[in-house]
Amino acid sequence: MKEGPTAATLDAAPTAVPAPERSLWFYLRTALSLAVLLLVVGAGTVLIVLPKVAGAIPRTVLTQSMEPTLPPGTLIVVRPVTPDQVAVGDVVTYQIESGKPDVITHRVIGIDFTPSGTRTFTFKGDNNAVADADPVKEMQIVGRLWYSVPLIGYLSLWLNGDARAVIVPVLAGLLFLFAAYMFINGIVGAVRGRRRGPDADV
Repeated sequence: MKEGPTAATLDAAPTAVPAPERSLWFYLRTALSLAVLLLVVGAGTVLIVLPKVAGAIPRTVLTQSMEPTLPPGTLIVVRPVTPDQVAVGDVVTYQIESGKPDVITHRVIGIDFTPSGTRTFTFKGDNNAVADADPVKEMQIVGRLWYSVPLIGYLSLWLNGDARAVIVPVLAGLLFLFAAYMFINGIVGAVRGRRRGPDADV
């Protein structure tokens, strides 16, 4: 005949260990690490991934002609469009001279047609008193403003050419790894603390 469990056996049964209380610093650290991770992922998506995927062109605003909409230092991402997609009110980048690299980004305030049926565009900076001097031809249109990010343009201007191709991916990777480490470290710390219980040796 088998005997039932003794008192000693009952006393040895495992009991639930209450979760340890977390300090304010623990929650702040976890929230900060998650925020940094999301910021890095979001910035990388907005500044690098989206322009590459869409074939868009990042540029930097250098003058005050489009204030307050696009103050100096703003990074603008310009998406290629056909002339027939441009409407009055659009912010568009155009070549000052056809085929030349110098460009201006202003707002379209008028569209006209030549006798041959081609379009010409009248531009004006939001902060300018008068319209741009010369009508812009269809072939001068580079693209329409897709989105903009304040202040980041100065960094983009500094990181140009070969430097951009090397430094930007490296910095983005390092920031992503740092943020991921902080977040994972916080989660691991929480799991370990829960297993130890409030009376565990530190």
